[in-house]
Amino acid sequence: MSSSKEFNWDNFSTKGFGDGYSKEQRAQMEAMYAGTLNEITEKEVIKGVVVGVNDKDVIINIGFKSDGLVPLSEFRDVAGIKPGDEVEVFIEEQENALGQLILSRKKAKIVRAWQDIESALENDSVIEGLVKRRTKGGLIVDIYGVEAFLPGSQIDVKPIRDFDIYVGKKMEVKVVKINHTNDNVVVSHKVLIEKDLEKQKAEILNNLEKGQVLEGVIKNMTNFGVFIDLGGVDGLLHITDISWGRINHPEELLQLDQKVQVVVLDFDDDKRRISLGMKQLTSHPWDSLAASLEVGSRVQGKIVNVADYGAFLELAPGVEGLIHVSEMSWSQHLRNPADFVKVGDEIEAVVLTLDKDDRKMSLGIKQLTEDPWTKGDMSTKYAVGSKHKGVVRNLTNFGLFLELEEGIDGLVHVSDLSWTKKIKHPSEFVKVGDELNVAVLELDVENRRLALGHKQLEENPWDTFETVFPVGSVHKCTVNSKNDKGAVLELPYGLEGFATVKNLEKEDGTQVEVGESLDFKVTEFSKDDKRIVLSHTATFKEEAKAAKKAAVAGKKKEDAVEMPAQAEKSTFGDIDALAELKEKMEGKK
Repeated sequence: MSSSKEFNWDNFSTKGFGDGYSKEQRAQMEAMYAGTLNEITEKEVIKGVVVGVNDKDVIINIGFKSDGLVPLSEFRDVAGIKPGDEVEVFIEEQENALGQLILSRKKAKIVRAWQDIESALENDSVIEGLVKRRTKGGLIVDIYGVEAFLPGSQIDVKPIRDFDIYVGKKMEVKVVKINHTNDNVVVSHKVLIEKDLEKQKAEILNNLEKGQVLEGVIKNMTNFGVFIDLGGVDGLLHITDISWGRINHPEELLQLDQKVQVVVLDFDDDKRRISLGMKQLTSHPWDSLAASLEVGSRVQGKIVNVADYGAFLELAPGVEGLIHVSEMSWSQHLRNPADFVKVGDEIEAVVLTLDKDDRKMSLGIKQLTEDPWTKGDMSTKYAVGSKHKGVVRNLTNFGLFLELEEGIDGLVHVSDLSWTKKIKHPSEFVKVGDELNVAVLELDVENRRLALGHKQLEENPWDTFETVFPVGSVHKCTVNSKNDKGAVLELPYGLEGFATVKNLEKEDGTQVEVGESLDFKVTEFSKDDKRIVLSHTATFKEEAKAAKKAAVAGKKKEDAVEMPAQAEKSTFGDIDALAELKEKMEGKK
Protein backbone atom coordinates (compact mmCIF):
# COMPACT_ATOMS: atom_id res chain seq x y z
CA MET A 1 0.00 0.00 0.00
CA SER A 2 1.25 3.54 -0.75
CA SER A 3 1.61 6.20 1.94
CA SER A 4 -0.84 9.08 1.95
CA LYS A 5 2.08 11.50 2.60
CA GLU A 6 3.90 13.29 -0.22
CA PHE A 7 6.24 10.77 -1.83
CA ASN A 8 10.01 11.68 -2.06
CA TRP A 9 11.26 10.21 -5.26
CA ASP A 10 14.81 11.30 -4.50
CA ASN A 11 15.09 9.09 -1.51
CA PHE A 12 13.60 6.10 -3.30
CA SER A 13 16.08 3.61 -4.62
CA THR A 14 14.82 2.41 -7.96
CA LYS A 15 17.57 -0.02 -8.54
CA GLY A 16 17.44 0.66 -12.20
CA PHE A 17 13.63 1.20 -12.34
CA GLY A 18 12.85 4.41 -14.20
CA ASP A 19 16.45 5.41 -14.70
CA GLY A 20 15.58 6.75 -18.14
CA TYR A 21 13.31 9.56 -16.77
CA SER A 22 14.46 13.07 -16.30
CA LYS A 23 13.33 15.25 -13.40
CA GLU A 24 10.84 17.03 -15.61
CA GLN A 25 9.43 13.69 -16.80
CA ARG A 26 9.19 12.37 -13.29
CA ALA A 27 7.38 15.53 -12.14
CA GLN A 28 4.95 15.20 -15.02
CA MET A 29 4.23 11.54 -14.19
CA GLU A 30 3.79 12.38 -10.50
CA ALA A 31 1.22 15.05 -11.36
CA MET A 32 -0.62 12.65 -13.61
CA TYR A 33 -0.77 10.03 -10.83
CA ALA A 34 -1.99 12.52 -8.24
CA GLY A 35 -4.83 13.56 -10.58
CA THR A 36 -6.30 10.08 -10.43
CA LEU A 37 -6.78 10.18 -6.59
CA ASN A 38 -9.72 11.65 -4.61
CA GLU A 39 -9.33 14.13 -1.83
CA ILE A 40 -10.96 12.44 1.19
CA THR A 41 -11.87 13.62 4.68
CA GLU A 42 -12.10 11.44 7.74
CA LYS A 43 -15.49 10.97 9.45
CA GLU A 44 -17.50 11.37 6.26
CA VAL A 45 -19.61 9.04 4.12
CA ILE A 46 -18.44 8.31 0.60
CA LYS A 47 -19.37 5.88 -2.18
CA GLY A 48 -17.05 3.06 -3.12
CA VAL A 49 -16.86 0.03 -5.38
CA VAL A 50 -16.31 -3.55 -4.25
CA VAL A 51 -13.10 -4.86 -5.85
CA GLY A 52 -12.76 -8.07 -3.88
CA VAL A 53 -14.35 -10.33 -1.31
CA ASN A 54 -12.64 -12.89 0.93
CA ASP A 55 -13.63 -14.90 3.97
CA LYS A 56 -13.30 -12.00 6.39
CA ASP A 57 -13.32 -8.73 4.52
CA VAL A 58 -14.73 -6.84 1.58
CA ILE A 59 -12.14 -4.80 -0.34
CA ILE A 60 -13.52 -1.45 -1.47
CA ASN A 61 -11.99 1.12 -3.76
CA ILE A 62 -13.01 4.69 -2.98
CA GLY A 63 -10.59 6.25 -5.49
CA PHE A 64 -7.95 6.82 -2.89
CA LYS A 65 -4.27 5.88 -2.96
CA SER A 66 -5.15 2.60 -1.38
CA ASP A 67 -8.17 0.34 -1.07
CA GLY A 68 -10.02 -0.04 2.21
CA LEU A 69 -11.21 -3.09 4.10
CA VAL A 70 -14.66 -3.54 5.61
CA PRO A 71 -15.53 -6.62 7.73
CA LEU A 72 -17.76 -9.02 5.81
CA SER A 73 -20.07 -9.15 8.88
CA GLU A 74 -21.23 -5.62 8.09
CA PHE A 75 -22.83 -6.87 4.87
CA ARG A 76 -25.12 -9.46 6.45
CA ASP A 77 -28.17 -7.52 5.23
CA VAL A 78 -26.88 -7.72 1.64
CA ALA A 79 -27.32 -11.04 -0.12
CA GLY A 80 -24.35 -12.05 -2.32
CA ILE A 81 -22.05 -9.03 -2.16
CA LYS A 82 -19.70 -9.19 -5.17
CA PRO A 83 -17.07 -7.17 -7.01
CA GLY A 84 -18.54 -4.28 -8.91
CA ASP A 85 -21.25 -3.54 -6.33
CA GLU A 86 -21.44 0.08 -5.26
CA VAL A 87 -21.73 0.73 -1.51
CA GLU A 88 -21.53 3.63 0.92
CA VAL A 89 -18.84 3.57 3.58
CA PHE A 90 -17.71 5.76 6.45
CA ILE A 91 -14.06 6.85 6.52
CA GLU A 92 -12.80 6.18 10.02
CA GLU A 93 -9.08 6.62 9.35
CA GLN A 94 -7.09 7.43 6.22
CA GLU A 95 -4.27 5.30 7.56
CA ASN A 96 -3.90 3.13 10.62
CA ALA A 97 -0.73 1.81 12.20
CA LEU A 98 -0.33 -0.63 9.36
CA GLY A 99 -0.82 2.06 6.78
CA GLN A 100 -4.33 0.76 5.86
CA LEU A 101 -7.40 2.82 4.96
CA ILE A 102 -10.08 2.02 7.59
CA LEU A 103 -13.71 2.06 6.40
CA SER A 104 -17.05 1.13 8.02
CA ARG A 105 -20.30 0.36 6.28
CA LYS A 106 -22.15 0.12 9.64
CA LYS A 107 -21.27 3.67 10.61
CA ALA A 108 -22.03 4.83 7.09
CA LYS A 109 -25.52 3.42 7.44
CA ILE A 110 -26.00 5.20 10.80
CA VAL A 111 -24.77 8.55 9.50
CA ARG A 112 -26.86 8.23 6.35
CA ALA A 113 -29.85 7.19 8.45
CA TRP A 114 -29.64 10.31 10.61
CA GLN A 115 -29.25 12.44 7.51
CA ASP A 116 -32.38 10.83 6.03
CA ILE A 117 -34.27 11.22 9.34
CA GLU A 118 -33.40 14.91 9.56
CA SER A 119 -34.40 15.34 5.94
CA ALA A 120 -37.72 13.58 6.59
CA LEU A 121 -38.44 15.94 9.50
CA GLU A 122 -37.46 18.99 7.49
CA ASN A 123 -39.47 17.99 4.40
CA ASP A 124 -42.42 16.45 6.36
CA SER A 125 -42.06 13.30 4.29
CA VAL A 126 -43.50 9.85 4.92
CA ILE A 127 -41.08 7.01 5.64
CA GLU A 128 -41.60 3.30 6.20
CA GLY A 129 -40.43 1.57 9.32
CA LEU A 130 -40.55 -1.87 10.88
CA VAL A 131 -42.14 -2.31 14.33
CA LYS A 132 -39.51 -4.21 16.30
CA ARG A 133 -41.06 -4.53 19.75
CA ARG A 134 -43.43 -3.13 22.30
CA THR A 135 -42.17 -0.83 25.05
CA LYS A 136 -43.68 1.12 27.92
CA GLY A 137 -46.15 3.59 26.49
CA GLY A 138 -45.75 2.66 22.83
CA LEU A 139 -43.73 0.86 20.16
CA ILE A 140 -40.11 0.80 18.92
CA VAL A 141 -39.90 1.31 15.14
CA ASP A 142 -36.79 0.73 13.05
CA ILE A 143 -36.32 3.50 10.47
CA TYR A 144 -33.14 3.45 8.40
CA GLY A 145 -31.55 1.23 11.05
CA VAL A 146 -32.29 3.71 13.89
CA GLU A 147 -34.72 2.81 16.66
CA ALA A 148 -37.47 5.41 16.94
CA PHE A 149 -40.21 5.71 19.56
CA LEU A 150 -43.86 5.61 18.48
CA PRO A 151 -46.07 6.67 21.44
CA GLY A 152 -49.30 4.77 21.95
CA SER A 153 -51.29 7.96 21.49
CA GLN A 154 -49.70 8.45 18.06
CA ILE A 155 -50.50 5.02 16.64
CA ASP A 156 -54.09 5.74 15.65
CA VAL A 157 -56.87 8.29 16.13
CA LYS A 158 -58.75 5.77 18.25
CA PRO A 159 -57.45 4.30 21.51
CA ILE A 160 -55.29 1.21 21.03
CA ARG A 161 -55.77 -1.53 23.60
CA ASP A 162 -53.39 -4.17 22.17
CA PHE A 163 -49.98 -2.92 20.99
CA ASP A 164 -48.68 -6.43 20.31
CA ILE A 165 -50.68 -6.75 17.07
CA TYR A 166 -48.31 -4.27 15.38
CA VAL A 167 -45.03 -6.01 16.31
CA GLY A 168 -43.19 -7.39 13.23
CA LYS A 169 -45.28 -5.35 10.79
CA LYS A 170 -44.28 -2.48 8.53
CA MET A 171 -45.83 0.90 9.20
CA GLU A 172 -45.67 4.29 7.53
CA VAL A 173 -44.72 7.09 9.89
CA LYS A 174 -43.61 10.70 10.01
CA VAL A 175 -40.76 12.08 12.09
CA VAL A 176 -42.23 14.58 14.58
CA LYS A 177 -39.28 15.20 16.92
CA ILE A 178 -35.51 14.66 17.11
CA ASN A 179 -33.54 14.98 20.35
CA HIS A 180 -29.90 15.19 19.29
CA THR A 181 -28.67 15.21 22.87
CA ASN A 182 -30.00 11.73 23.55
CA ASP A 183 -30.20 10.60 19.90
CA ASN A 184 -33.93 10.04 20.35
CA VAL A 185 -36.42 10.07 17.49
CA VAL A 186 -40.17 10.30 17.92
CA VAL A 187 -42.47 9.30 15.08
CA SER A 188 -46.22 9.30 14.49
CA HIS A 189 -48.58 7.21 12.44
CA LYS A 190 -51.64 9.08 13.67
CA VAL A 191 -50.79 12.25 11.72
CA LEU A 192 -51.09 10.30 8.48
CA ILE A 193 -54.55 9.05 9.44
CA GLU A 194 -55.68 12.49 10.57
CA LYS A 195 -54.90 14.01 7.21
CA ASP A 196 -56.97 11.37 5.47
CA LEU A 197 -59.76 11.86 7.99
CA GLU A 198 -59.90 15.62 7.55
CA LYS A 199 -61.38 15.26 4.06
CA GLN A 200 -63.73 12.52 5.20
CA LYS A 201 -64.74 14.54 8.26
CA ALA A 202 -65.48 17.63 6.19
CA GLU A 203 -67.63 15.59 3.85
CA ILE A 204 -69.59 14.02 6.72
CA LEU A 205 -70.22 17.34 8.46
CA ASN A 206 -71.31 19.05 5.25
CA ASN A 207 -73.90 16.35 4.57
CA LEU A 208 -74.97 15.81 8.19
CA GLU A 209 -78.72 15.98 8.85
CA LYS A 210 -81.21 14.67 11.38
CA GLY A 211 -82.53 11.22 10.59
CA GLN A 212 -79.45 10.30 8.56
CA VAL A 213 -78.27 6.71 9.08
CA LEU A 214 -74.50 6.25 9.40
CA GLU A 215 -72.09 3.44 10.14
CA GLY A 216 -69.52 3.86 12.85
CA VAL A 217 -67.12 2.06 15.16
CA ILE A 218 -67.37 2.09 18.95
CA LYS A 219 -64.18 3.76 20.18
CA ASN A 220 -64.98 4.35 23.84
CA MET A 221 -67.53 3.07 26.35
CA THR A 222 -68.79 4.65 29.58
CA ASN A 223 -71.59 3.95 32.03
CA PHE A 224 -73.74 6.67 30.42
CA GLY A 225 -73.21 5.71 26.79
CA VAL A 226 -70.69 5.03 24.00
CA PHE A 227 -68.68 7.27 21.70
CA ILE A 228 -68.83 6.25 18.07
CA ASP A 229 -66.29 7.16 15.40
CA LEU A 230 -68.23 8.04 12.28
CA GLY A 231 -65.07 8.49 10.20
CA GLY A 232 -63.14 11.29 11.87
CA VAL A 233 -66.27 12.62 13.57
CA ASP A 234 -67.33 11.41 17.00
CA GLY A 235 -70.93 11.08 18.15
CA LEU A 236 -72.48 10.08 21.46
CA LEU A 237 -74.91 7.19 21.67
CA HIS A 238 -76.58 7.65 25.05
CA ILE A 239 -77.43 4.52 27.05
CA THR A 240 -81.16 5.33 26.83
CA ASP A 241 -80.95 5.35 23.03
CA ILE A 242 -79.24 1.98 22.67
CA SER A 243 -82.27 -0.23 23.26
CA TRP A 244 -85.98 0.16 23.88
CA GLY A 245 -85.43 -2.07 26.89
CA ARG A 246 -83.77 -1.07 30.15
CA ILE A 247 -80.01 -1.74 30.43
CA ASN A 248 -77.60 -0.86 33.23
CA HIS A 249 -74.44 -0.57 31.12
CA PRO A 250 -73.78 -0.42 27.36
CA GLU A 251 -71.49 -3.45 27.61
CA GLU A 252 -74.60 -5.59 28.07
CA LEU A 253 -75.34 -5.17 24.34
CA LEU A 254 -72.26 -3.61 22.74
CA GLN A 255 -68.48 -4.00 22.71
CA LEU A 256 -65.44 -1.93 21.79
CA ASP A 257 -64.42 -1.75 18.10
CA GLN A 258 -67.84 -3.07 17.07
CA LYS A 259 -69.33 -1.67 13.87
CA VAL A 260 -72.87 -0.39 14.36
CA GLN A 261 -75.60 1.35 12.41
CA VAL A 262 -76.84 4.56 14.06
CA VAL A 263 -79.20 7.39 13.24
CA VAL A 264 -78.46 11.09 13.78
CA LEU A 265 -80.89 12.41 16.40
CA ASP A 266 -79.55 15.93 16.88
CA PHE A 267 -76.46 18.16 16.68
CA ASP A 268 -75.50 21.69 17.73
CA ASP A 269 -74.94 24.59 15.35
CA ASP A 270 -71.22 24.01 14.89
CA LYS A 271 -71.79 20.24 14.75
CA ARG A 272 -69.33 19.53 17.53
CA ARG A 273 -71.87 17.58 19.55
CA ILE A 274 -73.71 14.89 17.67
CA SER A 275 -76.39 12.79 19.38
CA LEU A 276 -76.94 9.34 17.94
CA GLY A 277 -79.57 6.66 18.38
CA MET A 278 -79.69 2.97 17.67
CA LYS A 279 -83.07 1.86 19.04
CA GLN A 280 -84.73 4.38 16.70
CA LEU A 281 -83.84 2.13 13.77
CA THR A 282 -86.56 -0.29 14.95
CA SER A 283 -90.24 0.33 15.70
CA HIS A 284 -91.34 1.01 19.27
CA PRO A 285 -92.38 -2.24 21.01
CA TRP A 286 -95.55 -0.55 22.34
CA ASP A 287 -96.78 -0.39 18.75
CA SER A 288 -96.65 -4.16 18.47
CA LEU A 289 -98.53 -5.00 21.68
CA ALA A 290 -101.23 -7.63 21.34
CA ALA A 291 -104.68 -6.17 20.76
CA SER A 292 -106.06 -8.55 23.41
CA LEU A 293 -104.07 -6.79 26.14
CA GLU A 294 -106.53 -4.80 28.27
CA VAL A 295 -107.33 -3.87 31.87
CA GLY A 296 -107.76 -7.06 33.86
CA SER A 297 -105.41 -9.11 31.67
CA ARG A 298 -102.81 -11.28 33.34
CA VAL A 299 -99.27 -10.72 32.10
CA GLN A 300 -95.86 -12.30 32.65
CA GLY A 301 -92.64 -10.34 32.97
CA LYS A 302 -89.32 -9.74 34.67
CA ILE A 303 -88.61 -7.21 37.44
CA VAL A 304 -86.04 -4.76 36.02
CA ASN A 305 -86.01 -2.09 38.73
CA VAL A 306 -87.09 -1.75 42.36
CA ALA A 307 -87.65 1.72 43.86
CA ASP A 308 -88.98 3.01 47.17
CA TYR A 309 -92.45 3.47 45.73
CA GLY A 310 -92.73 0.28 43.69
CA ALA A 311 -91.20 -1.98 41.05
CA PHE A 312 -91.09 -2.01 37.24
CA LEU A 313 -92.09 -5.18 35.42
CA GLU A 314 -90.77 -5.59 31.86
CA LEU A 315 -93.26 -7.44 29.66
CA ALA A 316 -91.02 -7.08 26.58
CA PRO A 317 -87.94 -4.95 25.84
CA GLY A 318 -89.23 -1.39 26.03
CA VAL A 319 -92.62 -2.27 27.52
CA GLU A 320 -92.77 -1.82 31.29
CA GLY A 321 -95.49 -1.43 33.87
CA LEU A 322 -95.31 -0.02 37.38
CA ILE A 323 -96.38 -2.14 40.33
CA HIS A 324 -96.96 0.38 43.10
CA VAL A 325 -96.15 -0.83 46.60
CA SER A 326 -99.81 -0.42 47.55
CA GLU A 327 -100.70 -2.96 44.84
CA MET A 328 -98.33 -5.62 46.15
CA SER A 329 -100.31 -6.61 49.22
CA TRP A 330 -103.85 -6.25 50.57
CA SER A 331 -102.28 -5.05 53.80
CA GLN A 332 -102.99 -1.41 54.59
CA HIS A 333 -99.57 -1.20 56.18
CA LEU A 334 -97.17 -0.12 53.42
CA ARG A 335 -93.82 -1.87 53.38
CA ASN A 336 -90.70 -1.73 51.24
CA PRO A 337 -91.21 -3.17 47.72
CA ALA A 338 -88.00 -5.17 48.26
CA ASP A 339 -89.96 -7.24 50.80
CA PHE A 340 -92.03 -8.63 47.93
CA VAL A 341 -89.84 -8.66 44.77
CA LYS A 342 -86.25 -8.26 43.63
CA VAL A 343 -84.58 -7.45 40.31
CA GLY A 344 -84.60 -10.46 37.99
CA ASP A 345 -87.74 -12.10 39.43
CA GLU A 346 -90.07 -13.61 36.84
CA ILE A 347 -93.60 -12.95 38.09
CA GLU A 348 -97.22 -12.65 37.01
CA ALA A 349 -99.31 -9.50 37.42
CA VAL A 350 -102.71 -8.04 36.57
CA VAL A 351 -103.15 -4.96 34.34
CA LEU A 352 -104.87 -2.22 36.35
CA THR A 353 -104.60 0.73 33.93
CA LEU A 354 -103.46 0.87 30.31
CA ASP A 355 -102.75 3.91 28.10
CA LYS A 356 -101.23 2.87 24.78
CA ASP A 357 -101.09 6.45 23.51
CA ASP A 358 -98.95 7.64 26.43
CA ARG A 359 -97.33 4.20 26.69
CA LYS A 360 -98.08 3.83 30.38
CA MET A 361 -99.32 0.83 32.32
CA SER A 362 -99.95 0.13 36.00
CA LEU A 363 -99.97 -3.40 37.36
CA GLY A 364 -100.86 -5.20 40.55
CA ILE A 365 -99.94 -8.52 42.12
CA LYS A 366 -102.24 -8.50 45.13
CA GLN A 367 -105.15 -8.87 42.68
CA LEU A 368 -103.94 -12.42 42.00
CA THR A 369 -105.37 -13.35 45.42
CA GLU A 370 -108.80 -12.73 46.96
CA ASP A 371 -109.38 -9.54 48.93
CA PRO A 372 -109.60 -10.76 52.56
CA TRP A 373 -112.24 -8.10 53.38
CA THR A 374 -114.59 -9.59 50.80
CA LYS A 375 -114.36 -13.17 52.06
CA GLY A 376 -117.69 -14.64 53.14
CA ASP A 377 -116.53 -15.59 56.64
CA MET A 378 -115.24 -12.12 57.49
CA SER A 379 -118.27 -11.17 59.66
CA THR A 380 -118.17 -14.37 61.68
CA LYS A 381 -114.40 -14.68 61.92
CA TYR A 382 -114.02 -11.19 63.34
CA ALA A 383 -117.30 -10.85 65.16
CA VAL A 384 -117.47 -8.39 68.06
CA GLY A 385 -116.04 -10.04 71.17
CA SER A 386 -113.93 -12.58 69.27
CA LYS A 387 -110.33 -12.88 70.42
CA HIS A 388 -107.26 -12.82 68.13
CA LYS A 389 -103.49 -12.40 68.09
CA GLY A 390 -101.70 -10.01 65.73
CA VAL A 391 -98.40 -8.28 65.01
CA VAL A 392 -97.84 -4.60 65.81
CA ARG A 393 -97.10 -2.90 62.47
CA ASN A 394 -97.26 0.80 63.29
CA LEU A 395 -97.43 3.14 66.29
CA THR A 396 -99.19 6.51 66.37
CA ASN A 397 -99.92 9.11 69.06
CA PHE A 398 -103.47 7.83 69.44
CA GLY A 399 -102.85 4.08 69.26
CA LEU A 400 -101.36 1.25 67.24
CA PHE A 401 -102.21 -0.76 64.13
CA LEU A 402 -102.26 -4.51 64.53
CA GLU A 403 -102.09 -6.89 61.55
CA LEU A 404 -104.25 -9.93 62.26
CA GLU A 405 -103.57 -11.49 58.84
CA GLU A 406 -102.35 -10.34 55.42
CA GLY A 407 -104.64 -7.46 54.50
CA ILE A 408 -106.56 -7.30 57.79
CA ASP A 409 -105.38 -4.49 60.07
CA GLY A 410 -107.14 -3.16 63.15
CA LEU A 411 -106.70 -0.16 65.41
CA VAL A 412 -106.08 -0.48 69.15
CA HIS A 413 -106.69 2.91 70.74
CA VAL A 414 -104.23 3.94 73.44
CA SER A 415 -107.07 4.05 75.96
CA ASP A 416 -107.85 0.38 75.26
CA LEU A 417 -104.42 -0.95 76.22
CA SER A 418 -104.77 -1.02 80.04
CA TRP A 419 -107.50 -0.66 82.67
CA THR A 420 -105.18 0.69 85.33
CA LYS A 421 -102.18 2.43 83.70
CA LYS A 422 -102.49 5.84 82.12
CA ILE A 423 -100.56 5.34 78.86
CA LYS A 424 -99.69 8.52 76.98
CA HIS A 425 -98.10 6.80 73.97
CA PRO A 426 -98.38 3.14 72.85
CA SER A 427 -94.56 2.89 72.78
CA GLU A 428 -94.76 2.78 76.60
CA PHE A 429 -96.63 -0.51 76.28
CA VAL A 430 -95.41 -2.27 73.07
CA LYS A 431 -93.01 -1.88 70.16
CA VAL A 432 -93.27 -2.56 66.43
CA GLY A 433 -93.01 -6.28 65.70
CA ASP A 434 -94.44 -7.40 69.04
CA GLU A 435 -97.35 -9.84 69.14
CA LEU A 436 -100.46 -8.69 71.02
CA ASN A 437 -103.66 -10.45 72.04
CA VAL A 438 -106.80 -8.45 71.42
CA ALA A 439 -110.58 -8.61 71.37
CA VAL A 440 -112.77 -7.19 68.57
CA LEU A 441 -114.67 -4.13 69.76
CA GLU A 442 -116.20 -3.00 66.46
CA LEU A 443 -116.33 -4.32 62.86
CA ASP A 444 -117.24 -2.26 59.77
CA VAL A 445 -116.69 -4.45 56.69
CA GLU A 446 -118.00 -1.87 54.22
CA ASN A 447 -115.49 0.78 55.33
CA ARG A 448 -112.78 -1.77 56.15
CA ARG A 449 -112.50 -0.72 59.78
CA LEU A 450 -111.73 -2.92 62.74
CA ALA A 451 -111.54 -1.58 66.31
CA LEU A 452 -109.63 -3.74 68.74
CA GLY A 453 -108.88 -3.68 72.45
CA HIS A 454 -106.31 -5.35 74.67
CA LYS A 455 -107.64 -4.48 78.12
CA GLN A 456 -111.02 -5.96 77.23
CA LEU A 457 -109.48 -9.42 77.54
CA GLU A 458 -109.83 -8.91 81.32
CA GLU A 459 -112.78 -7.81 83.47
CA ASN A 460 -112.99 -4.15 84.38
CA PRO A 461 -111.31 -3.93 87.82
CA TRP A 462 -112.89 -0.53 88.46
CA ASP A 463 -116.11 -2.27 89.43
CA THR A 464 -114.18 -3.75 92.34
CA PHE A 465 -112.15 -0.62 93.00
CA GLU A 466 -115.39 1.23 93.63
CA THR A 467 -115.85 -0.75 96.82
CA VAL A 468 -112.17 -0.66 97.78
CA PHE A 469 -111.67 3.09 97.39
CA PRO A 470 -114.96 4.71 98.49
CA VAL A 471 -114.96 8.44 99.26
CA GLY A 472 -113.67 8.99 102.76
CA SER A 473 -111.56 5.83 102.91
CA VAL A 474 -107.92 6.27 103.93
CA HIS A 475 -105.01 4.46 102.19
CA LYS A 476 -101.25 4.43 102.43
CA CYS A 477 -99.90 6.13 99.24
CA THR A 478 -96.44 6.99 97.86
CA VAL A 479 -95.76 10.28 96.06
CA ASN A 480 -94.31 9.42 92.61
CA SER A 481 -94.01 12.90 91.12
CA LYS A 482 -94.96 16.54 91.71
CA ASN A 483 -95.65 19.65 89.63
CA ASP A 484 -97.14 23.07 90.19
CA LYS A 485 -100.66 21.61 90.15
CA GLY A 486 -100.19 18.71 92.52
CA ALA A 487 -98.76 15.22 92.90
CA VAL A 488 -99.24 11.80 91.30
CA LEU A 489 -99.73 9.10 93.94
CA GLU A 490 -99.13 5.37 93.78
CA LEU A 491 -102.08 3.51 95.29
CA PRO A 492 -102.46 -0.17 96.10
CA TYR A 493 -103.18 -2.55 93.17
CA GLY A 494 -100.96 -0.48 90.86
CA LEU A 495 -103.45 2.38 90.61
CA GLU A 496 -102.57 6.03 90.37
CA GLY A 497 -104.27 8.88 92.19
CA PHE A 498 -103.91 12.64 92.27
CA ALA A 499 -103.70 15.21 95.08
CA THR A 500 -103.80 18.98 94.58
CA VAL A 501 -101.15 21.23 96.11
CA LYS A 502 -103.38 22.40 98.97
CA ASN A 503 -104.06 18.77 99.89
CA LEU A 504 -100.34 18.00 100.24
CA GLU A 505 -99.91 20.11 103.41
CA LYS A 506 -98.79 18.14 106.44
CA GLU A 507 -99.86 18.74 110.04
CA ASP A 508 -96.66 20.66 110.82
CA GLY A 509 -97.29 23.02 107.90
CA THR A 510 -94.68 21.51 105.49
CA GLN A 511 -95.41 19.93 102.10
CA VAL A 512 -95.37 16.23 101.25
CA GLU A 513 -92.30 15.46 99.09
CA VAL A 514 -91.64 12.90 96.32
CA GLY A 515 -90.90 9.47 97.73
CA GLU A 516 -92.80 9.92 100.98
CA SER A 517 -95.44 7.33 101.95
CA LEU A 518 -98.32 8.76 104.00
CA ASP A 519 -102.01 8.28 104.58
CA PHE A 520 -104.29 9.89 102.06
CA LYS A 521 -108.06 10.14 102.17
CA VAL A 522 -110.21 9.57 99.05
CA THR A 523 -112.11 12.78 98.28
CA GLU A 524 -113.39 11.80 94.81
CA PHE A 525 -113.84 8.51 92.93
CA SER A 526 -114.99 8.24 89.24
CA LYS A 527 -115.30 4.79 87.76
CA ASP A 528 -116.14 6.08 84.28
CA ASP A 529 -113.22 8.50 84.15
CA LYS A 530 -110.95 6.11 86.09
CA ARG A 531 -109.98 8.94 88.40
CA ILE A 532 -109.22 8.94 92.14
CA VAL A 533 -108.57 12.21 93.93
CA LEU A 534 -107.08 12.13 97.45
CA SER A 535 -105.90 14.43 100.24
CA HIS A 536 -103.34 14.03 102.99
CA THR A 537 -104.37 17.27 104.69
CA ALA A 538 -107.86 15.95 105.16
CA THR A 539 -106.59 13.06 107.27
CA PHE A 540 -105.68 15.31 110.21
CA LYS A 541 -107.81 18.45 109.73
CA GLU A 542 -111.07 16.59 109.52
CA GLU A 543 -110.18 14.48 112.55
CA ALA A 544 -109.53 17.65 114.61
CA LYS A 545 -112.74 19.20 113.34
CA ALA A 546 -114.69 16.07 114.16
CA ALA A 547 -113.22 15.97 117.66
CA LYS A 548 -114.11 19.60 118.29
CA LYS A 549 -117.60 19.07 116.97
CA ALA A 550 -118.04 16.07 119.22
CA ALA A 551 -116.85 18.07 122.23
CA VAL A 552 -119.27 20.88 121.52
CA ALA A 553 -122.11 18.46 121.13
CA GLY A 554 -121.32 16.84 124.53
CA LYS A 555 -121.17 20.22 126.28
CA LYS A 556 -124.59 21.19 124.99
CA LYS A 557 -126.09 17.98 126.24
CA GLU A 558 -124.66 18.50 129.75
CA ASP A 559 -125.92 22.08 129.90
CA ALA A 560 -129.38 20.96 128.86
CA VAL A 561 -129.58 18.54 131.83
CA GLU A 562 -128.52 21.12 134.49
CA MET A 563 -130.59 24.04 133.26
CA PRO A 564 -133.89 23.37 135.19
CA ALA A 565 -132.18 23.34 138.63
CA GLN A 566 -130.16 26.39 137.87
CA ALA A 567 -133.21 28.18 136.52
CA GLU A 568 -135.13 27.40 139.65
CA LYS A 569 -132.29 28.49 141.87
CA SER A 570 -131.85 31.71 139.97
CA THR A 571 -135.54 32.51 140.14
CA PHE A 572 -135.76 32.49 143.96
CA GLY A 573 -132.31 33.73 144.57
CA ASP A 574 -132.66 36.77 142.41
CA ILE A 575 -135.10 38.38 144.92
CA ASP A 576 -132.80 37.97 147.89
CA ALA A 577 -129.84 39.12 145.86
CA LEU A 578 -131.56 42.18 144.66
CA ALA A 579 -132.79 43.04 148.16
CA GLU A 580 -129.31 42.59 149.56
CA LEU A 581 -127.85 44.71 146.86
CA LYS A 582 -130.41 47.41 147.51
CA GLU A 583 -129.61 47.46 151.20
CA LYS A 584 -125.92 47.84 150.60
CA MET A 585 -126.43 50.67 148.24
CA GLU A 586 -128.77 52.52 150.65
CA GLY A 587 -126.36 52.05 153.58
CA LYS A 588 -123.54 53.67 151.65
CA LYS A 589 -125.59 56.71 151.16
